[in-house]
Amino acid sequence: YWRSPRPHGLRGVSGRPKAPEGIRHYGILGTNLYLHNLHRCQMSDLKSLIRTIPDHPKPGIQFRDITTLLIDPTGLRLAVDQIADRHENAGVDLVVGIEARGFIFGTAIAYRMGLGFVPIRKPGKLPAETIGRDFDLEYGSDRIEMHVGAISRGQKVLLVDDLLATGGTASAAVELLREVGAEVIECAFVIALPDLGGVQLLENLGCKVHSLCAFEGD
Repeated sequence: YWRSPRPHGLRGVSGRPKAPEGIRHYGILGTNLYLHNLHRCQMSDLKSLIRTIPDHPKPGIQFRDITTLLIDPTGLRLAVDQIADRHENAGVDLVVGIEARGFIFGTAIAYRMGLGFVPIRKPGKLPAETIGRDFDLEYGSDRIEMHVGAISRGQKVLLVDDLLATGGTASAAVELLREVGAEVIECAFVIALPDLGGVQLLENLGCKVHSLCAFEGD
C-alpha cells in the first residue's frame, strides 16, 4: 500500500494519505519510484528547473525566473522540503517571508513545519499599525514594514525569500526583525547570486545564509 513519504503528505477527503497520480496503483514499487524521482531531481540540481531570461528587466541583466520551478510539482515540493527539513529541529517559532515571492515559499515552508507565517511587505500594504525600516537602493531608497505585535521578543524566526542578490531588502528585514527582539535563525533562499554581494552583506550582520542553488555573475 502507498504511504506518504513524509508526515505532511497529501491527504484525501477521508483523511488518509493520497498518492500522487500515477503512483496509487503500484504499491511499494510506485512509492520507491516516486522517491527515486525526488532524489534524481535533487541530484540533478534545482538549477535545471530555473529559467534564465536575458536582458530583463534591462539590458545586461540575466533574470532568474522561478516560475518554471513553481510549475514543476516535484521541484516545488523538493525546494520547500529541503528548507523545511533543514530547520526541523532548530527551534523555529515563526517563518517570515519578504514580499512578494518570499510569500510563495515562506507560507509553504511554514505549513510544512506546522508554524505560523509573518509577511514583510512594501509600504501601505498592511492594514494595521506597522513598524518599518528604510534602506538604500542603487538609485534611491525603499522601505519594508510588518505589523506591530506580529512577532514577540525572543521568538526565533526563519527568514525566507526566493532570491538573494545585493541583499539590501534582506538585510533591512534582518534589522527590522532584530529591532522587535526576534532572533533570526537563518536567512534561507532558493537562489543566491553571490557575486552581487548579498551573501557577504548578511554574513557581515552575523546571519547564517543558506541557498538551494547559486548562479555566477548577475
